[in-house]
Amino acid sequence: MAKKPSRKCDPKQPLGEVFGYPIDNIGDEASRFRSNKLCPFNNSIPNCTKDKALTPLGVCSVIHAGNLVITCPIRFREQWIIAEDAANFFFPRKSNWTSLFEVRLNDSNGKSAGKIDLVLVSYDERGRLIDFGALEVQAVYISGNIRRPFEHFMSDPRGNVELDWSNEKHYPHPDFLSSSRKRLAPQLVYKGGILHAWKKKTAVALDSMFFSKLPHLQEVHESIAEIAWFVYDLVKDEATKRYRLAKVRTVYTAFSEALDQIAISKPSKMESFIDHLQEKLDRKMHTAPKNVRLDEIL
Repeated sequence: MAKKPSRKCDPKQPLGEVFGYPIDNIGDEASRFRSNKLCPFNNSIPNCTKDKALTPLGVCSVIHAGNLVITCPIRFREQWIIAEDAANFFFPRKSNWTSLFEVRLNDSNGKSAGKIDLVLVSYDERGRLIDFGALEVQAVYISGNIRRPFEHFMSDPRGNVELDWSNEKHYPHPDFLSSSRKRLAPQLVYKGGILHAWKKKTAVALDSMFFSKLPHLQEVHESIAEIAWFVYDLVKDEATKRYRLAKVRTVYTAFSEALDQIAISKPSKMESFIDHLQEKLDRKMHTAPKNVRLDEIL
C-alpha cells in the first residue's frame, strides 16, 4: 500500500532518498545502487552524475516539514510519467510522439536563450514532424550543506540508518524562493517567451511542496491553456520500501498571467522602505568620514 510520508515530525537528518532509495532501506538492491553510484531514474548514463561525475551527490530528495522535496531533476524521470503527461497536453490522443533532450533554443539574434529540458515532438507515419511542445523540469535548490550528511551516511549506510544531523551547522533545507526567482522565472521569461511567441505550449513538472510556495495562479480550461503545471508527490510503497512518483494535480494557465504572478514581486509598504533609508542616512550623517593616509593608497 502506498502512502505519503507523515507530516507529524521530521527525522533528525535531511536525507530523503540516496541513489534512489530511502536511507532506512538497507536491502541488497539498495546496497548495490549505492555501492555502484547508480541512478534508477533514467539518467543519460547508468551512474548518478549530480554535482560531480566522479563523486556524485546521490541525493534525490530531502525531507522537509514531514514531506519529501525533490532536489534532483532526474528524479522526475521515473517511468517517464512526466513525458506521457506532457504529450497528452501537447498532442491529440493516439499521436505518435517521442522526446528530445537538452535542445538549444536561440533568440532572434542567434544567441542562446538556454536549453529546453525535454522537447516532445509528434510525427506522422513517415516520420515527418507535425507538432512540438516544451517540458521544463524544476527541482528545488538546497540552502546549507547537503553533501556533508550525504558523505557521512555513505561512509557506513547500515550503521548510519539512525543518522542524527540535527545539531550540525548549516543544516540543509529547500530554498523555494531561489528556485522560483533564479531558475523557474528566468526559464519562463527567456525560453517560454520564445515558445509563446511561436504559439507552442509549455509544460512544467515540479513537486507539490514547491508548487505550494508559488503565488496563486489563475486557472483556465485545458482547451485554452498555454502552460500546464504537472504537480507530483513521492508516495511510499511499503511493499518495496521505496518512493514512487505520482501526479497529484494538474493546473492549466495562460502564459502571461502566470509569468506575471511568478516573476513580479509583490511590493511591501513603501513607508517601511523609507524608514530603512532614513536609518541608513542617519548612520551615515553621524559617522565621521574615514581618513585614508597617502601611504595606505600607495
